[in-house]
Amino acid sequence: MAPPQRSQNATSRRRSGPASHRQKEPQGLPTGVQWITVEPDMAGQRLDNFLMARLRGIPRSKIYRIVRKGEVRVNKGRVRPDTRLEAGDQVRIPPVVKPERPTSSIPGDRVQAVMEHAVVFENDDLLVVNKPSGIAVHGGSGLSFGLIEVLRAARPDARFLELVHRLDRDTSGLVMVAKKRSTLRFLQDELRRRDVHKHYHALVSGHWPASVTEVAEPLLRYEMANGERRVRVDVEGKPSLTRYRVLDTWPGYSLVEASPVTGRTHQIRVHCAFAGHPIAGDDKYMDAASQRVFRRQGGNRLMLHARALEFRLPGGEQWLRLGAPYDEAFEQVLAGLAR
Repeated sequence: MAPPQRSQNATSRRRSGPASHRQKEPQGLPTGVQWITVEPDMAGQRLDNFLMARLRGIPRSKIYRIVRKGEVRVNKGRVRPDTRLEAGDQVRIPPVVKPERPTSSIPGDRVQAVMEHAVVFENDDLLVVNKPSGIAVHGGSGLSFGLIEVLRAARPDARFLELVHRLDRDTSGLVMVAKKRSTLRFLQDELRRRDVHKHYHALVSGHWPASVTEVAEPLLRYEMANGERRVRVDVEGKPSLTRYRVLDTWPGYSLVEASPVTGRTHQIRVHCAFAGHPIAGDDKYMDAASQRVFRRQGGNRLMLHARALEFRLPGGEQWLRLGAPYDEAFEQVLAGLAR
């Protein structure tokens, strides 16, 4: 596994959009309806990500709500949050009231220092962070800030910082952050072509059979009565595939490498639970009795870690492989099982 690499080269951000829509990041949100023309360098971007970049500070749940209600339109038609935008599309964005944020919501120096210390690779195009468990990748849904907001606060001179992909809040490990829009588009295209290889380590309940090397079950997202989003195996869901390899076993638990071929929400967690081996510490897909046993053994986090990434760097054929060590809580659980 390659050692962490770092450099500190400056970058610049490409401005996009016609003059009538070209503007600096707003201090407040527009009070009227916006009509924005999708420029070529924005083509292929998901609608929800497009809106998140223009409605800073608005909870993601509210953005999804205005899309579902039809208040956001593309070429005057209703759309889904995962709609891919094309060059020339006309996007209608309704006026949205930004909630008041207390001053304590600004990431403090200590949090900024922790996140900067977690950077394992950086060049002119991107940086890769070993995200701690318990920190969301972005704010919203009751969270004042996440990884991307902390990085922007720590780097006030950065003209462009955007998430290439996401991790669940309680999952630790490698996350890519683009420093240029061209890099964002390149890496997201690579993800769609499945040319970015992700390898997770998961501590699962029970003895994972070495003969089970993959789980290929369709996954469907649904909403619970309290508004929480969950995922289940369902014939009407999207095709999903996760490959597995057993790394170690102890009484009652197995450490496996999980390599998702597709990139569905909660994919590894749901596939592990479907196989009869839920991930230890998973408060969504592990039964309550198993959770209590895990906590009595000292477990206090979801035992899922984005361990390694393999991908091509923009502008060439050079492949990069990066690895991220476990955090102390993850290590302590494994050490306890080994004893």
